[in-house]
Amino acid sequence: MLHDVVIIGGGPAGLSAALALGRARKRVLLCDAGPRRNAAAEHVYNVVTRDGTPPDEFRGVARQQLARYPNVEVRDLPVTSITGSRGDFRVALPDDAVTARRVLLCTGMIDELPPLEGMRELWGRSVFQCPYCHGWESQDLRWGYLVGASSQSHWLTFAIQARGWTRDVVVFTAGSVVVDSAARATLAAGGIQLETQAVTRLVAREGRLEAVALADGTRVACEVLFTHPPQRQVAVVAALGLALDGEGYVQTDPMTRETSVPGIHAAGDLTTRMQGAIFAAAMGTQAAAMLNTELTLELVTRPA
Repeated sequence: MLHDVVIIGGGPAGLSAALALGRARKRVLLCDAGPRRNAAAEHVYNVVTRDGTPPDEFRGVARQQLARYPNVEVRDLPVTSITGSRGDFRVALPDDAVTARRVLLCTGMIDELPPLEGMRELWGRSVFQCPYCHGWESQDLRWGYLVGASSQSHWLTFAIQARGWTRDVVVFTAGSVVVDSAARATLAAGGIQLETQAVTRLVAREGRLEAVALADGTRVACEVLFTHPPQRQVAVVAALGLALDGEGYVQTDPMTRETSVPGIHAAGDLTTRMQGAIFAAAMGTQAAAMLNTELTLELVTRPA
């Protein structure tokens, strides 16, 4: 059977796209093999009507709602490769292959966590990327911000905005950026502590962050740490040779969400650093609406 759209990735972007396309009566296959990028997260925040929902529950409700649409199929399988061209793609699965008129990538990104003791254990519990997702629950605690290679252009802005959630903020540069006198003055005016020494490990107590250890042995009290680790595309996306921006995100048309390869569209975290469940869901719906329009026009205007 020729599918109208094969969606790769079953997070908020893929689920939202499948819902919109399903309601538009398109034949959809959603392939979701995980693991979830936010697997360590305990709750999804800043999603209206679903604020504070556990991620598994969020996905479970979405799948239950998709089940009403017989034209939408969900398979818990990875996609191993994508070949073909616009109108006739071949999407390979472990023991099968399907064909599709269009492909929508909603695969998210892979976070490359720094090799810092305690980082992986605390990721998603005391170490986060987004204050809009976790700031309210962490308000008035002792915050830290670890500057990395992917945050060198916006570290000062992030540190200042953190003051909206707490008065106790420490910036750890670990020598990754040069902090000039103007930046130091800005931090001082905001009451933000600056530590430029190398960070050696994260100190935890009962599974939660307690302090950040520095190279000279100092421990800086810290209950919540924010950082923006480098990210990379999943293998099936990287193999497509799509045009990427300077930070490695898939470039898409801002309206249609089509990539540099005709017929392959992308939505969600793999296209932007502005990441969050509600952003991804909105992009998925946008991509689905544009795909539906395009596919319908093809069907009704093609020669008899």
